[in-house]
Amino acid sequence: MENLNYRFEQGRRSLPAEPRVVGVVSSGNLEVLIESTPLDGACEISIQTAAVGFGPIWQAVMSDFHERWQLADTRIAINDMGATPAVVSLRLDQAVESMLGEGQ
Repeated sequence: MENLNYRFEQGRRSLPAEPRVVGVVSSGNLEVLIESTPLDGACEISIQTAAVGFGPIWQAVMSDFHERWQLADTRIAINDMGATPAVVSLRLDQAVESMLGEGQ
């Protein structure tokens, strides 16, 4: 298992207080826990993954996600069992959209 941590500063979009979980930890998939928490406007993402050695790819996917959503005061925990970058992006977007409600 590998643990990766990312922090993105100066987000602009806050999320509601109720935490959410999306996805299922299984082969080729992942689980995302997303929650609002005071972080001085930052978004922190921690990843626990079975796929060791893919740090640069995770960095690219997390940077792309942050550019899309610009989240502030948000903590995200990802439990991964070998999901592809496309599935990771899908689950992250799904987590944010579930917090915001449809159409936002």
